[in-house]
Amino acid sequence: MSTPLDKARREPESMKARILTVARRLFGEYGFHGTTTRMIAQEVGIDISTLHYHWGGKKDLYESVVLDINKDLRQKLLEVEGMIHDRPLAERLTISIDVMTDYLFLQPCVSNLILFRYFSKNRYEGNLDFSVPEFTADIAFSMGLSTDRKHVSPETKMKVVALMNSIHNFISGEGFFRPMLDLTHERYVKMVKDTLNFIHIPAFTKAGDG
Repeated sequence: MSTPLDKARREPESMKARILTVARRLFGEYGFHGTTTRMIAQEVGIDISTLHYHWGGKKDLYESVVLDINKDLRQKLLEVEGMIHDRPLAERLTISIDVMTDYLFLQPCVSNLILFRYFSKNRYEGNLDFSVPEFTADIAFSMGLSTDRKHVSPETKMKVVALMNSIHNFISGEGFFRPMLDLTHERYVKMVKDTLNFIHIPAFTKAGDG
């Protein structure tokens, strides 16, 4: 049986998809507790009853946003894995940082929602969550830091978390960091990539040599 999310992803011009797109952005900007269904409905240009008809309550829509982001992230990680397969570790990191940074700058709601979920005091207490542990293991395997996707050491996961957390913070913090550095968006994106490479490539390659 198709879910509302299945239908929205299958029909990107539909009302369900329009609501989902706005919900991703607003939940990313204001978090679960700071976003109301009325805000989403007003942004889409519909009445609130139409939103509830397509998605149910706020919790249902938020959980669909989380699932939608999880699916997008997994698809992007598989794409990156295919690009970096069998390359040296430094090349894997460079390509991964470049592709994932571009993707996340185009979809800042992803970084915003992940950071909201794990660092906000107003936490959403539902059962559904971002697939960060699974993604961390997938990234470690793709990078060649583990030979077994299902058994990745806590030490290796922590290194991957450090990499992903630094990317998410640069994305989510653009509104603060970029004016402070007096940079255009394009220059900021380039400097983020350069900085991530500067920090992580020596650290990971040195660890790999050891």
